[in-house]
Amino acid sequence: MPYLKDYRLFISHAWKYDSTYSGLIQLLNAAPLFSYYDYSAPKEKPLFPPGTPYTSIEIADKITAKIRPAQITLVLSGMYGAYSNWMQYEIDESVRMGKPIIGIYPWGQTNAPQYVTSNATEMVRWNTSSIVSAIRRLV
Repeated sequence: MPYLKDYRLFISHAWKYDSTYSGLIQLLNAAPLFSYYDYSAPKEKPLFPPGTPYTSIEIADKITAKIRPAQITLVLSGMYGAYSNWMQYEIDESVRMGKPIIGIYPWGQTNAPQYVTSNATEMVRWNTSSIVSAIRRLV
């Protein structure tokens, strides 16, 4: 059996659209000979739960700390991303840190927010092969 490289991923997403994130995890888990660690905040332990006492600066610091150890950022580029300041912050931080960014078109869509397409190192379609191939190529 070949040695598996563990890829360190940060997945930019909005918990309001949980099914998209869950679908991406299913695609990654279906990839043969692909091992990864997801540095994104789990739904069970969000960085800033409702009613959080954190300031915007503290939230930004927590997001930056999640992105820092990752090798690459994946952005679920549904049109909701056009309206999320925190997703834009995650993209900006990934760019600032020199992390490659993979923008992922949602299933059956051909459009993505301009902010994602203009900052992505590569845009890929919603399928295991294209996503995993891009990760392997860029890391």
